[in-house]
Amino acid sequence: MRSVSGIVNSEEYIMKPLRYAVFGTGFWSQFQIAAWNEVGGVELVAVYNRTVERAQRIADRFGVPAVYGDAEALLDKEKLDFIDIITDVDTHSRFTHMAIERKIPVICQKPMAPTYEIAEGMVTAAKTAGVPFMIHENFRWQRPMRQVKRLLQEGEIGKPFRGRLFFNTSFPVFDNQPFLRELEQFILTDVGSHVLDCTRFLFGEAKNLYCKTKHVNQTIKGEDVASVFMEMGENNTIVTCEMSYASALENERFPQVFALIECENGVIELDTDYWVRVTTKGQGTHAQRFAPRHYPWADAEYDIVHSSIVDCNADLLKSLQTGQPAETNGADNLETVRLVFASYESAATGRVITF
Repeated sequence: MRSVSGIVNSEEYIMKPLRYAVFGTGFWSQFQIAAWNEVGGVELVAVYNRTVERAQRIADRFGVPAVYGDAEALLDKEKLDFIDIITDVDTHSRFTHMAIERKIPVICQKPMAPTYEIAEGMVTAAKTAGVPFMIHENFRWQRPMRQVKRLLQEGEIGKPFRGRLFFNTSFPVFDNQPFLRELEQFILTDVGSHVLDCTRFLFGEAKNLYCKTKHVNQTIKGEDVASVFMEMGENNTIVTCEMSYASALENERFPQVFALIECENGVIELDTDYWVRVTTKGQGTHAQRFAPRHYPWADAEYDIVHSSIVDCNADLLKSLQTGQPAETNGADNLETVRLVFASYESAATGRVITF
């Protein structure tokens, strides 16, 4: 059975599906649940939403036996191995602390929290209670991004000295998620959480940071363009992150992160249509396409995102089963949160932030 720490410690139990509940039944929940079904090894036993009718629709679609409009009632009545929080960011901390108090492991969607201090409190509470706490941060699990990481780890192209990651798109994100129009802080929390996490995944931790933002689309409240400049990792790699939802670029409509990484012996490019190109001195260019897997439940325009949900969930499940830290555990993701809010501080003050 599950120990008080929430970690599975029996091979016999590992073979049984882990019982979980979903908190929040909005747009992304349908893909998160479908991805869990794809991974297997779990059983969705309850869903919560403050609007019960929305929870009931998801329950009917996925055959979930219990529906709640009261989060504490769900946690008190259901026998759970973990919860998956897919609600608005302002509620993440409250639901996380509720579960931690009951020794129930937590998976929480990004961004972790609306401030760094709240995020830090969530991580500290989980650590103090000995309860597993993980963040569903899936962009680093995109297939072409994993290949870029492998190339850097293999080292044949040498150490990186400069990198550029960019997410410049006209993708109609507000059609599916209209609440994003109302965020006072938009692109750095929404996309920046992903892109800045990918930079950490590829290059290591930031040593300093400088950010500029712009507000182009006047029909939304928050910033929709940002550029972040950093020195990162043991190589002091100079990294630029560019993010825009205001770019009318015909070939960059899909929600994909691109990259250009200069190394001692050549260049790595993560380009449109999932092509990864490696150019080395004296050996020319070698290219290979790392297309995402398409699942029947996925939106074709979101394939690169939806396929990475499956891989991310598989890693989170492995952590729950074995007790080994997930790649995107709460303490690790707190460093991404630090970069997000340091970017806002830099943009507001015009200062370089040093860590």
